[in-house]
Amino acid sequence: MFHGSNVALVTPMDDHGQIDFGALERLVDFHLRSGTNGIVVAGTTGESAALTENEFKRLVSRVAAQAGSSISVLAGTGSADTAKTIRKTLIAGEQGADGALVVTPYYNRPMQSGLLAHYHALADATPIPLIIYNVPARTGVDILPETVAELAQRDEIVAIKEALPERSRIKRLVTLCGQSMSVLSGDDSSFLEAMQSGARGVVSVAANVVPALFVKMVEYASNKNWQAALEIDQGLRHLYRILSLETNPIPVKWALHKMKFCGQSLRLPLLPLNEKYHAEFEQGLKQIDWPELTGIKII
Repeated sequence: MFHGSNVALVTPMDDHGQIDFGALERLVDFHLRSGTNGIVVAGTTGESAALTENEFKRLVSRVAAQAGSSISVLAGTGSADTAKTIRKTLIAGEQGADGALVVTPYYNRPMQSGLLAHYHALADATPIPLIIYNVPARTGVDILPETVAELAQRDEIVAIKEALPERSRIKRLVTLCGQSMSVLSGDDSSFLEAMQSGARGVVSVAANVVPALFVKMVEYASNKNWQAALEIDQGLRHLYRILSLETNPIPVKWALHKMKFCGQSLRLPLLPLNEKYHAEFEQGLKQIDWPELTGIKII
């Protein structure tokens, strides 16, 4: 059900730190026009940890209504607490999300048995499809392929977003779970390697900036046209680099600000891109060949 190029959408905010729903509409329209396969709302890139429950509801509702049936909408519903995760996932379904992207419980670092219990409880309690999200660099816990394989036996658990940039990890997941769920890369710079190893797509930060190019890369990769996919990927290495100058989503919000899609504001404790990176960042943007952005001037 979930495959292809999926964008980890930013949450645009105005100068007062409130969600800018006008900018949100422009961003969603950009992805609809670009052919993006799925939109992740209120994930890590969307500053999920800093959103109120009411803001979460409004975000999911607005994006789902605008997307209609032409693009899948996933809501980031994971938390450190199983009961809270269940509640957020139920809300996401009520607001029209097609599925929930559920990060492993962070900070409290459960054992593999605890991870199994967490996702089983979620699958028992919620009706919408679930995507496991593994990002040990942020959560402090790594859900192992063998654990994922056990969870893949549940009809409710349909995919995993794997952010570890390790080809061996993707191969292991595909071997154990590839017939039962979609394996998606969660790392832009290595996602083509992941697709060569059997992944069915990507959940991407860089797709906020160049969505049509990511759609093309995934299409080429799906058709085993690796040379064409690699040519696009090599042209985006500057983008991957500048989007990692500071913690995500600081750089990608700055890029969208320079493209006049939204403001640069983030919620504390995150701050806009440090001034010392501005010149390097703008030079990096100018080095990217992106015909899909014809008419969009970098300020």
